[in-house]
Amino acid sequence: MNRSTSSGFTLIELVLVITIVGILVAIAIPAYNSSTTKARRADGQTALMDTMVRQERFFTENNTYTTDLSDLPAATTSPEGYYTITAAACASSTINSCVILTAAPGTAQAGDGDLTLNSRGQKLPADKW
Repeated sequence: MNRSTSSGFTLIELVLVITIVGILVAIAIPAYNSSTTKARRADGQTALMDTMVRQERFFTENNTYTTDLSDLPAATTSPEGYYTITAAACASSTINSCVILTAAPGTAQAGDGDLTLNSRGQKLPADKW
């Protein structure tokens, strides 16, 4: 009885490897997406912080904040372009005493929601700062 030895893979071995790779991919892709979301969020945070510094400088020279970012001058988009920056008076306050900056996400960051920073130092939502 001659037995020939085969040098291939069995179907069970292939299915097992494909299953393991599938599990690893199912774990890796959400982790990667979460990391890129956080990195893009940092782009919006940086833009808000930079714009607030410019707002504070404007306030010391004019004794008021401004809703027109071209007065600062400041960009209306974040450095990487993931967020659009706007300024408004704080709720129940005037532009002379408080400004709130909002970073609205673009399409690449759409599910993340707005980031806000006001001249009183409040950063919302707190879990994204």
